[in-house]
Amino acid sequence: MSDPSALPYRPCAGVMLVNRDGLVFVGQRLDNPGSEAWQMPQGGIDAGETPEDAALRELEEETGVSPDNVDIIAKSREELFYDLPDELLGKIWGGKWRGQRQWWFLMRFTGVDDDVDITTQHAEFSAWKWAQPSQIPEMIVPFKRKLYQNIIDEFSNLI
Repeated sequence: MSDPSALPYRPCAGVMLVNRDGLVFVGQRLDNPGSEAWQMPQGGIDAGETPEDAALRELEEETGVSPDNVDIIAKSREELFYDLPDELLGKIWGGKWRGQRQWWFLMRFTGVDDDVDITTQHAEFSAWKWAQPSQIPEMIVPFKRKLYQNIIDEFSNLI
């Protein structure tokens, strides 16, 4: 990779899914076996898709939670960005992106825990749990921590 700054950011949407107790859904990533790499549902925005539509699709693809079981509370004020660390540049997403630019949505989970099923066709998680918002940044891979803290800070008064 000669100049990673020449690469664009991958357009994405993410979901901070909060239950009735004010806890946040996190999933342990399947592609990091043996590590404590947790994250909230997120993924790419397809051509012609709005960020909100992508967020709802990714939530269902990764958690089995249908749009009928959530209420959208808020959308981030702006896109949030993160850069991939040097050791991942050129190795993931076909080497096409330097990181991600993400719209985030705060959603209230209106279902029950049995409505969560991470064994989906597009499984990304090996385990899941509800976590205190304040604990989440330390559970996340280091290169995403600042972005996750920004999301929590922005949505904290709405949780």
